[in-house]
Amino acid sequence: MAFDIKLRMLQTQRMIMTPMLQQAISLLQLSRLELVQELVQHLEQNPVLEEVLEEVLEETTDPQLSQEQDPPEPERAEAEKAEDERADRIDAFDWESYLQDASDYRPQIPREELERFDAEIHLTKSLSLMDHLLFQLHLSTSDPELLRLGMLVVGNLNESGYLKEPLEALAASAGVGIPRLEEALRLVQSFEPTGVGARDLRECLLLQLETRPDQHLLAKELISAHLGELEGRQWEKLAGTLGVPVKEIQAAVEYITTLEPKPGRTFGTEDPRYITPDVYIVKVDDRFVVVLNDDGLPRLRVSPYYRTILANKAGNGREVREYLEGRMRSALWLIRSIEQRQRTLYKVAESLVKFQRKFLDEGITALRPLTLKEVAEDIGMHESTVSRVTTNKYIHTPQGLFELKYFFHRGVPATSGDTVSSLKVKDLIHKLLTVEDSGRPLSDQKIVEILRREHGVEIARRTVAKYRGQLRIPASSRRKRY
Repeated sequence: MAFDIKLRMLQTQRMIMTPMLQQAISLLQLSRLELVQELVQHLEQNPVLEEVLEEVLEETTDPQLSQEQDPPEPERAEAEKAEDERADRIDAFDWESYLQDASDYRPQIPREELERFDAEIHLTKSLSLMDHLLFQLHLSTSDPELLRLGMLVVGNLNESGYLKEPLEALAASAGVGIPRLEEALRLVQSFEPTGVGARDLRECLLLQLETRPDQHLLAKELISAHLGELEGRQWEKLAGTLGVPVKEIQAAVEYITTLEPKPGRTFGTEDPRYITPDVYIVKVDDRFVVVLNDDGLPRLRVSPYYRTILANKAGNGREVREYLEGRMRSALWLIRSIEQRQRTLYKVAESLVKFQRKFLDEGITALRPLTLKEVAEDIGMHESTVSRVTTNKYIHTPQGLFELKYFFHRGVPATSGDTVSSLKVKDLIHKLLTVEDSGRPLSDQKIVEILRREHGVEIARRTVAKYRGQLRIPASSRRKRY
């Protein structure tokens, strides 16, 4: 079989994203903190870029004014003479005799203040769960092997204080037998907070029950063998199985609720995250004004020094000039991309004010359904651009602080023919379940009927169940109280 090899020319069109275009797109979806880090990195890598610092005006002094403020020559001479005499008197004073009686002085602190003093209130770093357990471990044993295994167990605990790693895997990594590792685990489980080192919820609760002076036998039985029924709140079934009245089951459940399911929760070391809005919407008279938050963002410009070097064509070599020109193009594109990002963010915020003005005045009950496509058509941009610029951005409004994505959601049909915001429907469901009768909780179907009858919202039962799950509200069978 013979093959013919030929050369053919084809003309095609395709979109190729240059590195600069990719950079401009990536800047759109960066959060505020990520943008600051990106700009700082460019400042360190590109010598042509420099940050515009706020100019501090130096105080200027008027020579004539200074001359008028200076005291006359005779008065200045008298002041200097008086100062010299005062210094001589201080040097001639017998300070050793004066301080002799006070050398053994001790402040008299009241006993009450000594007893009330607590050194922990002066600590600036919170104690982590691992530090707390390791401190107890070093006080509990001097056996090097048990100390090593105890540190291994403590190091594998999660934030809630549970040991999720199988003992077989830990024993294999430590090169010891499982009985020896279980000994270290029992030692850790004897530490405070009670229940730490448990491998599941059942073990955690039982460990706490063992330390209680009042051994509640029914509660121990419920935790040991009927934890699933407890979660489903099947009081009648439990009462029939154990042969006790329902009231005793309820009393045991009340006792179990005093236990801590997450013993490591009190030692949470996660630092709080403070959100800085990217955009402010401020109401001025009868209109809403959009203000971009530029505080903390480095203001960039091209260095005048390198502009001068580029202007001097005779004194630069070819390689130096090519390098500086490349850095200059990169700097100018970065500055232009940042300006485009801020301009796009401003347009999106203005469009949100246009579509959600009633929300800004009245709150979530007036929030209307909105899509990215509507905003994109309003500002004359592509839908993907709006999606990127609203990612990880926050906006401060008269109704509170929200993520920009919060305003984009689908609508739910209403009996009037219009659509209602899904967030408004979630809020209605939350309010209904907040005021419901705990003895007769509302089912999902009942919520559907109330929304249709009282609010004119046409919604399916499975949609109510989905919204209820998003609100982290359990089903009616688990909300029932006797």
